[in-house]
Amino acid sequence: GNVFALKAVAEGHTVTVIDNMNSYYDRSLKEARRARLPDGVTFVEGDITDRALLLRLCEAQQFDAIGHFAAQAGVRYSLEHPEVYVESNYVGTFTILDVARLCGIKKIVMASTSSVYGDDTPTPFVETAPASHPVSIYAATKRGVEILAATYAHLYGMEITALRFFTVYGPWGRPDMALFSFTQKMLAGEQIPVYNNGKMRRDFTYVDDIVDGFYRTMTTSVPGYTIMN
Repeated sequence: GNVFALKAVAEGHTVTVIDNMNSYYDRSLKEARRARLPDGVTFVEGDITDRALLLRLCEAQQFDAIGHFAAQAGVRYSLEHPEVYVESNYVGTFTILDVARLCGIKKIVMASTSSVYGDDTPTPFVETAPASHPVSIYAATKRGVEILAATYAHLYGMEITALRFFTVYGPWGRPDMALFSFTQKMLAGEQIPVYNNGKMRRDFTYVDDIVDGFYRTMTTSVPGYTIMN
């Protein structure tokens, strides 16, 4: 989200960032990211489930569009704390959609995930796959908000695009991601844990490519509801 804010400001836009700065990983990394934000970015420490806060922000400034990156991430963590995912991912996205409806914001681009495809979707993944059997709480909440967003687009004439990310990596990324974990362990001379005997394949996407695609979607008319890998 912060990398996108840098891109948007560089392109001449005014940006407001909302982040609850939660303790899922070290807050100092989040503060360091925050310190990089330039003039033209207003940073609000708050939660997307806070309906009153979102309404106040809409009243203070007329937004043209919403870029929705906020979510509780991580698949394994969702097995231990499912309630956090339902609250942040589902209730949070509902709050954003409904406040956008009330404030007349028609354009929303939201980050979804390739995890929605689950284990029974043939590869290569295509957006027309039903994605009806996600295998984690995280993926289930993400698939749920995709369906919710489709309903809002239909009922209220909103232009909503869900971008299914494929494991974003790069500078300033999350320390719980595999590439950071692998690098850290290599530098420390430690063993790297390998699951399923190494029999796996996964697509990774560099952060600048994600930001470029997200920005293009935000600044291009994509009528109705659309899902894109």
